[in-house]
Amino acid sequence: MGLYLVESILNGAIEDKDAFEKKVAEIQADLSGKSASLIEIQVSSDLSRAFFIFESEERNTVNNSLRELGVPITLIKPVRLVGKDLEDVKKQADVVNYLVEWNLPENLTMDAYLDRKSKNSVHYAEVPEVAFSRTYVCEDMTKCLCFYDAPDESTVKKAREAVSAPIDTITQILPRS
Repeated sequence: MGLYLVESILNGAIEDKDAFEKKVAEIQADLSGKSASLIEIQVSSDLSRAFFIFESEERNTVNNSLRELGVPITLIKPVRLVGKDLEDVKKQADVVNYLVEWNLPENLTMDAYLDRKSKNSVHYAEVPEVAFSRTYVCEDMTKCLCFYDAPDESTVKKAREAVSAPIDTITQILPRS
């Protein structure tokens, strides 16, 4: 089984939190008999973008299910989870309220990324008000998504500076019920 990141620009397709939760339930029901599962979904606080992580035998299972349900797909890529065990993510026990996207430099390898992350992550302690949760790194090394629990955007920026990690986009995440 592999992990897949799916990004969706919702373009007003989801109008409120209840409609979002209903769509998530539809996706979970649709995938239940298809050897695929929704590991997590995060949606921006303005409901304009959604970030899904699926576990599936193949990409087409996820792609076809979402298309059948009318979920627009702007990106679908295999990813690797870093910083947390998959079973812990499945429990959905931690809170995240910010997502940082970083478009990785062209020559960065997965090994170099993981080495860099290992060396720099100790510096998160310099910004105790921010809790790093997990990262999904695209296997093609084009981008990564990092999830945080923080009081505000400026402290997320401060934490990223502490670990010497760039930011391309910060998205505030809608709290889940």
